[in-house]
Amino acid sequence: MLKNKLSFFTAVVLSAAMLSGCGNSSSDDAAIETSEAVEETASASVIAPLEGGKATVPTLSVESCELPENDALSFVADMKIGWNLGNTFDATDDSGSVTNDLDLESAWVGVKTTKELIDNIKAAGFNTVRIPVSWHNHVDESFTVNEPFMDRVQEVVDYVINNDMYCIINIHHDNEKEYFYPNSENLESSKIYVEAVWKQICERFADYDEKLIFEGLNEPRLKDTGLEWSVNANNDTSLDSVEAINQLMQTFVDTVRASGGNNSERYLMIPGYAASVDGVLLDQYKLPDDSADNKLIVSVHAYTPYDFALQDLTGTTEWSIDNSGSTQPINSFMDSLYNKFTSQGIPVVIGEFGARNKKENLQARTDFAAYYVAYARARGMTCIWWDNNTFYGSGECFGLFDRSSVTWKYPDIVLAMMEYAE
Repeated sequence: MLKNKLSFFTAVVLSAAMLSGCGNSSSDDAAIETSEAVEETASASVIAPLEGGKATVPTLSVESCELPENDALSFVADMKIGWNLGNTFDATDDSGSVTNDLDLESAWVGVKTTKELIDNIKAAGFNTVRIPVSWHNHVDESFTVNEPFMDRVQEVVDYVINNDMYCIINIHHDNEKEYFYPNSENLESSKIYVEAVWKQICERFADYDEKLIFEGLNEPRLKDTGLEWSVNANNDTSLDSVEAINQLMQTFVDTVRASGGNNSERYLMIPGYAASVDGVLLDQYKLPDDSADNKLIVSVHAYTPYDFALQDLTGTTEWSIDNSGSTQPINSFMDSLYNKFTSQGIPVVIGEFGARNKKENLQARTDFAAYYVAYARARGMTCIWWDNNTFYGSGECFGLFDRSSVTWKYPDIVLAMMEYAE
């Protein structure tokens, strides 16, 4: 997710107001400042109460889809429901105004991550934390990562792992021609960057167990072009990028598997073009060859329906379980993912989703969150909410937990997700 993304991921169409059937629904059915240091956390963390009541968690009837029995689907099912540590280690400073690269952690959210924060995420019921990481502000000319930054990433990963949660780390906002750029023209230099960074990550985390998951790239795409957020199977430039992404993901998998330790069997997340649903539904999308057996997870992001979930205030503030126009886009893309992947035993994680606060439309967002999670879980998929610690105004307000005050701003949304995440 970008700090200010003004675009969206397309999705194919289907609908239901009642949650029934699998993969074949009917349209008739239902001013930030950088903190100076990470404060030491007391041994007894403050746990913010998760008490709702401003909105009603909807009652849904969800029919579970038939799924194969295998370790990969069981693994993703156990991830349950996730939360993104957004706009934190993924923050960038291409202007060079931040003199200490460790201060980038708080440059976009105004506060550095504490154990107390992660303890609160755990206490609320989340079982997975995705930690997006942009590396390019922390490497030298040979792409060697600044050791204090790697140490700090590891420290926060440990907050998650020591809470017996799943943790995802990746390469995030490094989609630039100086680092990686998914087209044939920049492919060889991109492979060098991807291999260099992942070798260092793998070395640092080789002994971590399978609850640490690696995600190859975040939303790889033709940045700053007219094709940035859409992929076209009839466009040669698009297909060139899709093939480049396939090759970069093969480089990622090969690098991880060759690094030894537990990396030889670690679960790895593989996005398609822009991490979009359309990107992985393309015939040209290809999971890499892998020496491990069924340890690759299809990775998608879906802020769907766009006009409600991601579009600015020119979009709609309304979403209703009883309106097929609201439910249709969600049903459509999840059914498509089920048909192509989870029904065939291939796991899927929706690594980013959410609905931005628009004029305090809490009930609509609560209903959306419940429905979205319920429909995904019925199709064997786990969802991870994008939380960027932003709550008010006209921007991308996806925040649920206020990191400065250690309070849940929208506990009803969290309670709705927990209700249907089992």
